[in-house]
Amino acid sequence: MKKNKKLIGISILLIGILTLSIVTVNLIKSRGNSDTEWINFAIEDTTKITKIIIEDTYGQYIELIQEDGVWHDEKGECVSKPNVSFILEAAKLIEFKGYLPEKSKPKFTELMATQHIKVSYYVDGEWTKSWYIGPPAQDHYGQIMLLETANDGKSKDPVMMRIKGLNGIISPRFFAERKRWMCTSIFELAPEEIRSVEVKNLEIPALSFKVKNLGRSFEVTSKGKKLSQIDTANVYRYLQTFKKVHFNFPNVELSSKQVDSVKRSPLFAKLILTEKTNKSTVLKMHRIKSEVAQRNEIGEMVNMDMNLFWAELPNGELVKCQYFVFNALLMGHIYFPALNSTK
Repeated sequence: MKKNKKLIGISILLIGILTLSIVTVNLIKSRGNSDTEWINFAIEDTTKITKIIIEDTYGQYIELIQEDGVWHDEKGECVSKPNVSFILEAAKLIEFKGYLPEKSKPKFTELMATQHIKVSYYVDGEWTKSWYIGPPAQDHYGQIMLLETANDGKSKDPVMMRIKGLNGIISPRFFAERKRWMCTSIFELAPEEIRSVEVKNLEIPALSFKVKNLGRSFEVTSKGKKLSQIDTANVYRYLQTFKKVHFNFPNVELSSKQVDSVKRSPLFAKLILTEKTNKSTVLKMHRIKSEVAQRNEIGEMVNMDMNLFWAELPNGELVKCQYFVFNALLMGHIYFPALNSTK
């Protein structure tokens, strides 16, 4: 009898040990996911990323596609190189910052269900992982995020992440608004690639001019008449200003109605550039009103912003440009002094 009781006791003990072992293994597995899979946001080799999809909860969506080292959107349009670089840097350097306090987990889990930016990474053509980017961490030195991977599915609990070596939030690098991805380049041309440039000054018509590249010589005209004297070196210097011309900002502030209003407003200048390939680019330029009077290019006080103006690109988009960049293209009398005698 005593022997049976002893055997029963040993059996109960063994069952208890077995049960405890199973629970422990499950806890270790669960803990392992929390510590590794669910915080492994980084992509070590970002050169293998072939596509990035960014979506927000407002229905905005963009695909960034890499082919032979060149990035474009799903429509084949050029996208901003610096913006892509910021994303790739984040993908490589993102690291774990800390777990959320238990009390705040339900709040942020619910918040992220309706307010997040989803970023999906494809490596060598295959979807690998997605980030769900939520609000900033309370100290604004990181971001509350969720991870979903092809192997382990989607995490239930958000965690705090940051970018190694940088203090700040992550979300400003990620946006689905297509206009903000526009390439800012307008012209990237060498003088030899340009056939002609015509600038129409609608405010001071006498300062309008046209430059023709005839191959071995140049011709500069104003109001249809050749300028009596031109310096070939100055003409070449003028054409070199088209080597790197960018706009400053895409239009992210004006409504469709306001855009139409700007396009109906008077032009102050129009630039027409024709390349040797016969491709023609037309830029239409509109002043931006200012409540404070500012001094314009010829020294007059005007109620116009003399730092930025609106330019209408050939595709109809409005972009903000800087006079500092464009005055070199528009003010021909700097290069061709004979223009001053035609005023």
